[in-house]
Amino acid sequence: MLKGFKEFIMRGNVIDLAVAVVIGTAFTAVVTAVVERLINPLVAAFGGGSEIGWAVQLVGGNPKTVLDFGAILTAVISFLTVAAVVYFAVVVPMKKLQERRARGEEPPAKEPADIQLLTEIRDLLRDQQGPHQQAPRPLSPQGVRSDQ
Repeated sequence: MLKGFKEFIMRGNVIDLAVAVVIGTAFTAVVTAVVERLINPLVAAFGGGSEIGWAVQLVGGNPKTVLDFGAILTAVISFLTVAAVVYFAVVVPMKKLQERRARGEEPPAKEPADIQLLTEIRDLLRDQQGPHQQAPRPLSPQGVRSDQ
C-alpha cells in the first residue's frame, strides 16, 4: 500500500498539479484585489447614484430580496480575467512548446546511401546474370554475405 502511494506521489503530474493549485490560490488573491479595488468601483459608478448600484430590491426594507446585477457582472469580469491570464500565460506558451517539439522530430531514418547503392548494384548484377545462374545470397546490413 505504501509503495503504491509513493509511486502516485512521485509521478510528475501530481507535482505539477500541486504547483498549479498553489499558484492558482496566490493568483486568486491578485484577482480579488483587482476586482474589489478597480472593477467594483467602476461598475458602481456606472450603476447610478443609488446606494445599491446596479441592484434591484424586490421588497422594500428587506435586504435579502436584492438582485445584485453588479455583483454578477463583477463575477463574470473576474472569471474572464482569470481565464485570459491562464490562456495567455499557460496554454499559449505550452502549445508553442509542443509545436517546437513536434517540429524537432525527424522522420524515420532512411537506409544509408552506401547500403542503398550496394543493393542497387546487387540487383543490377542479378539481372545481368540471367535466370540460369544461382542468385547471390543477400547482403547483411553490414554489407557481408550471409554465406561467408
